[in-house]
Amino acid sequence: MAFPHRDSVQRAADLLNVLLPEPDPAAVARVLRDHGETGVELSAADVEELRAAAEELREVFAAPDVASAAAVLNRLFAAYASPPRLTDHEDGYGWHLHADAADNGPWGAWFVTSSVLGLASRLAERQALPGGLCASPSCGKPFAHTGGGSTRRYCSARCATRERVAAHRGRR
Repeated sequence: MAFPHRDSVQRAADLLNVLLPEPDPAAVARVLRDHGETGVELSAADVEELRAAAEELREVFAAPDVASAAAVLNRLFAAYASPPRLTDHEDGYGWHLHADAADNGPWGAWFVTSSVLGLASRLAERQALPGGLCASPSCGKPFAHTGGGSTRRYCSARCATRERVAAHRGRR
């Protein structure tokens, strides 16, 4: 059984990538289902609410350092989170923390609070940024830092290779 907040960091990055700049409702629903959400029925208003939440969460991924990311996370906690509570709503995770007001609350508030819990846990656990934006000028996609080792700069091996090749050609 996975700890849900670890997965929420990857889910946040995946949702940001389909919500920004212009969301595709089918892709948003697919990402939610891929990350374990069931019965996903999104209205246009739900998608817009998720997109607005994604804009706010993007600031965590864009933070230049740990202190800046922590400041954004603290601001989002203050704006969105209710007192933490333990819940077991038969989702396969067992007892786990929630900081949103209700299990069936608005999509945007759920997205921010569940993501902030995961991102803050990852930051505290690693003492490093929980994610970043791809350093490739032609990309800029958010990504989660999922492993150990040094901090990533690119969202994928493809972007890293493209930038290495461009740098190599530029030196010739």
